[in-house]
Amino acid sequence: MAAVRVHSSIQSSLCILSHPLYSTSRHLKTRLHFPRPLFSSPSFSSGRALFCSCRADNFKGSEREVSDSFVLTTPLYYVNAPPHMGSAYTTIAADAIARFQRLLGKKVIFITGTDEHGEKIAAAAACGSGPSEHCDVISQAYKTLWQDLDIAYDKFIRTTNPKHEAIVKEFYSRVLANGDIYRADYEGLYCINCEEYKDEKELLENNCCPMHLKPCVLRKEDNYFFALSKYQKLLEETLTQNPDFVQPSFRLNEVQSWIKSGLRDFSISRASVDWGIPVPNDNKQTIYVWFDALLGYISALSEDNEQPNLQSAVSSGWPASLHLIGKDILRFHAVYWPAMLLSAGLSLPKMVFGHGFLTKDGMKMGKSLGNTLEPNDLVQRFGSDAVRYFFLREVEFGNDGDYSEDRFINTVNAHLANTIGNLLNRTLGLLKKNCQSTLAVDSTLAAEGNAFKDTVDKLVEKAKFQYENLSLSSACEAVLEIGNAGNLYIDERAPWSLFKQGAAASEAAAKDLVIILEAMRIIAIALSPVTPRLSLRIYEQLGYTKEQFNATTWSETEWGGLKSGQVMAQPKPVFARIEIEAEGGDGGEAAKKVVKKKEKIPHTQGVAQA
Repeated sequence: MAAVRVHSSIQSSLCILSHPLYSTSRHLKTRLHFPRPLFSSPSFSSGRALFCSCRADNFKGSEREVSDSFVLTTPLYYVNAPPHMGSAYTTIAADAIARFQRLLGKKVIFITGTDEHGEKIAAAAACGSGPSEHCDVISQAYKTLWQDLDIAYDKFIRTTNPKHEAIVKEFYSRVLANGDIYRADYEGLYCINCEEYKDEKELLENNCCPMHLKPCVLRKEDNYFFALSKYQKLLEETLTQNPDFVQPSFRLNEVQSWIKSGLRDFSISRASVDWGIPVPNDNKQTIYVWFDALLGYISALSEDNEQPNLQSAVSSGWPASLHLIGKDILRFHAVYWPAMLLSAGLSLPKMVFGHGFLTKDGMKMGKSLGNTLEPNDLVQRFGSDAVRYFFLREVEFGNDGDYSEDRFINTVNAHLANTIGNLLNRTLGLLKKNCQSTLAVDSTLAAEGNAFKDTVDKLVEKAKFQYENLSLSSACEAVLEIGNAGNLYIDERAPWSLFKQGAAASEAAAKDLVIILEAMRIIAIALSPVTPRLSLRIYEQLGYTKEQFNATTWSETEWGGLKSGQVMAQPKPVFARIEIEAEGGDGGEAAKKVVKKKEKIPHTQGVAQA
């Protein structure tokens, strides 16, 4: 996964020099001397990182610090293979965050995309079509999956896009002019699968990579290096002064530990890889990994109808509010990337959030174990709402999480089909039978002096707080508590009995139905970042249109939306309960088959296109 390689070990740096920048080594040539910087650069003696307000003179006024904007990114996923559940999890979480921010009225730019350069891509393409065609196929597979998962991204950047290449070359030249790129020889053991040099002490017997269990090969290359060690002190001070820069907080401790152990310069070019962006001052080498894919976060901001350049891209939304990544690529986003930005005189992103890994039935997933979890299969079997809800509700965001099919089905059935879906369905059924599907009073009037309204108000505020703090599981829990409270309320009030009594009791029962339906309206909005399809169906059952749903804001979670005389739709299930049936398999063994108890809900949607 990429501005980033998901398969890369976090324990090793990319082609790291074994000596400090200014030490004498038989591997290092004389450091190159470059002309006076072409651009103004940050003052490193100031001890301050650039967080929005601090920037190079050339970029004054070009970076925007707008309170109503929110720019977030997923990694650019590596196209060596089709998308997997790990990349889907990151993107689902990012989409939920983006949708919540849009509900708050923020101008959201949600960036995702694919990293398409490198030796491994060329090798994968050699087995069939050329690298360009290979990248087209895999990149489209990501777009298709994102559509099926209701991922409403705003920008999809491919690192083979010409505008990205232009931004990367300009950024490279800027860092070069600042004196932070030099040339050196490097010799070491190289893992082709990881596309990185390995330290001998981390390898297994026969110099085998601990991740891929294949022997590393001895390589010697003449490459360009980035002077990461130069930024040691400034990065230490940056993290001390901005403790929220890396989240969750225990990830910050990891990053500070890496930096304190000593930063080493790393290679940013390859002479042996043709499939990449040529180094501006040396067309015999290509820019490698971090100086390519990481820049996708900025190049994605360039408009397609304008000449791509760094300044225009930066002025269109940088710095990012949030980089959302897996913990395996934390070092590159929380150490390498900030140093690169400081060198180029650009502001740092506001936050890097590293989430955990997924396991299946308590075991690490892998093709060799035959226990991979395919996101396409999950969506086709269970639908996007179920997949999105399970992983965001059941995995505490930031920590590792586990998937099991039984737990998946039990959770989704209990929460979405029963607590939410059944509550709406039986309430609308009672309204149809006793009130001709028409609300008798305003929801504000119905709830006067009713403690249930206060409970809902508190849970809405709780959900908002959790969303804002990226506690997605807790946000889901708070919204579900509204459903639980609603079920308890209707069971205690028993409006079906009150209607039979007539007169005042019947009027009270009609108010009770309005109260529950108002709570369902609020649930639909509050849960929409997580389950957009389900929320739309709830909203439509309440008599609203799709256009009205798409125009909702978080402020509409305030009690009082439903009005007297509003006509509700005919009751029908909004979420089909998942059932498991046993069917005969080979040898008479029983096999599991997933079926929907109710009629399958149409699979329609609208998402942002690239």
